[in-house]
Amino acid sequence: MQQPTTAVKVADRPEREQRVCDPISLEIIRGAIAAAQSEMEALLERTAISAFIREKKDFYTALFDADGIMAVGSMVPIFGDMTSPVFEKFPADEMKPGDLYWYNDCYGSRGAVSHSNDQVLLAPVFKDGRRCAFVMSWAHFADIGGLRPGSISPDATEIYQEGIIIPVTKLADQGNVNEATLAIFHRNSRFPEQSNGDMRALMASVDLGVRRMGEIVDRFGADVLEDAFAQLLDRTRRLVRDRLAETFDYGTHSFTDAIDGDGHGNGPFKIRFSLTREKGADGEDRFLFDASESDDQAPGPVNYLMNRGVPGMALGLYYLGGDPSQVCNAGGPNALDDVRLREGSLLLPRFPAPLGMRGLTTMRVISAINGLLNVANGGAPAANSAYVISIMRGNFRDESGDLQRFLLADGIGVGYGARPEADGIDAVYFVAQENYPVEFLELGYPVRLRTYGVMEDSGGAGAYRGGCGIVREYEVLAEDAVLAVRIDGVKNPPWGIDGGMSGGVGRAVVNPGTDRERPLVPLSDGNRLVRGDILRIETGGGGGYGHPYDRPLAKVLEDVLGGYVSVDAARALYGVEIVQGRIDEVATRRLRSDRPATRRLHRTDYVDALD
Repeated sequence: MQQPTTAVKVADRPEREQRVCDPISLEIIRGAIAAAQSEMEALLERTAISAFIREKKDFYTALFDADGIMAVGSMVPIFGDMTSPVFEKFPADEMKPGDLYWYNDCYGSRGAVSHSNDQVLLAPVFKDGRRCAFVMSWAHFADIGGLRPGSISPDATEIYQEGIIIPVTKLADQGNVNEATLAIFHRNSRFPEQSNGDMRALMASVDLGVRRMGEIVDRFGADVLEDAFAQLLDRTRRLVRDRLAETFDYGTHSFTDAIDGDGHGNGPFKIRFSLTREKGADGEDRFLFDASESDDQAPGPVNYLMNRGVPGMALGLYYLGGDPSQVCNAGGPNALDDVRLREGSLLLPRFPAPLGMRGLTTMRVISAINGLLNVANGGAPAANSAYVISIMRGNFRDESGDLQRFLLADGIGVGYGARPEADGIDAVYFVAQENYPVEFLELGYPVRLRTYGVMEDSGGAGAYRGGCGIVREYEVLAEDAVLAVRIDGVKNPPWGIDGGMSGGVGRAVVNPGTDRERPLVPLSDGNRLVRGDILRIETGGGGGYGHPYDRPLAKVLEDVLGGYVSVDAARALYGVEIVQGRIDEVATRRLRSDRPATRRLHRTDYVDALD
């Protein structure tokens, strides 16, 4: 069943006849709200307990106008309408200063939060009894119960196995915190002290946001702030719609991408997107995004309950392009007139389908949107590799010889796709996230890091090379451990475009190069490890852009000397012969005189379209 979007709000607002916020004040307010949002993130980063928040930076903050429309948020293209789920249960007009609302209910929020580890806190901001704004902080909690430590596992077959579900709840009533509710939540975690510390950090971040927004209202007044929000939203919406019109001709444009499987032997699963530009009855352009042809939902946890604001958010961030004069807000989602999904599909699964590994699918969603832009000659990057996750849990002996439990959830960077004018980015830790430094990893967990670096030959060959992935090799110092690993793009690697080749694939192997070598299933759990085992994880790279033979010789040599491309790959893929660190110009001319034919896309082989 197709369902119309519920995300379009700004477009329904009447234009103001007279602006009350002047252009200079608008820019000051734009900077002030962006600074407040950044300060909320900094506080959360510095006060959280768990490594995934403090070191990995898996969190997100945002500010909203008085109606709950996002005015500024983090540059993360997988979030949609965060406030409506709260308003449906707690009407905004009945809220009071000091109220605080909490949820992690994926289905109850229609994918505003897309797996249960992510906790959302939302609070209103008042001035003299008038509601002026909302602030939100969100973070990934390491363990909230469920089937396995860490709560996320390829083994899951329903969301109940992925930890406690919190429907929209009033956590604080005019400043009075419901400690009993928090106690229930922390009791469901295998690491309650960590859970408690992270929740206090999240609450402190929201409290800071309320205070900072209050200061902005005090300085400019509620009317000026309201108008500033409206102008910023309208500015982004108009920019995105103008850019959509520049990119997409009238008609329907389509692209298909795929994930390998769901960890239960099913797959591949196809993601099919279409964007239609048409004239409306009023003569104005209409932009319709359709994901309803995507495959049916998976039995395993790779389903992505995609909020209808996500496609517009991703397109908006692409068009904003890091412009410091703009802010990430709801103008992107509101630039689309309709978003269509099909209930029971991979992108709108039926409750209680599991969602924990939806990160694989979100990365393919981003790449599929890039593909959609490229079909319309929009010049988007080639495909990215999907962020790799390993979750190691087990027991180690402390200094006194007693067994202690540990949980090491490590997200590992991958290569991003090349762009029409530049190479892809190497070793990206998903948008603004970061790695675990070696010193932190070895001090905090029973492992020793033996190898950490760029994975040679993982970037897709092209005139612009795809970004390279990473190799990390861990020596297990725990007495015993069980490992879950999440790697995608092995059977369906990230595509290259316009002659560029697909990115390299990832893998996980135990005790490589020994008689005990054991490759792991790329999406699996229950992998047993013991003290002394070596775990090697290699991550994939991004797709290339343009014919590899068009890459300048000096760039190929630089890649070889830098460890990004091997001598063999330089010869076989780029037609460049390198001997003892120098280009053999005669052999290279001979190699490049036999230029291989290409087609529009490459995924293992060259094709005109993916299907």
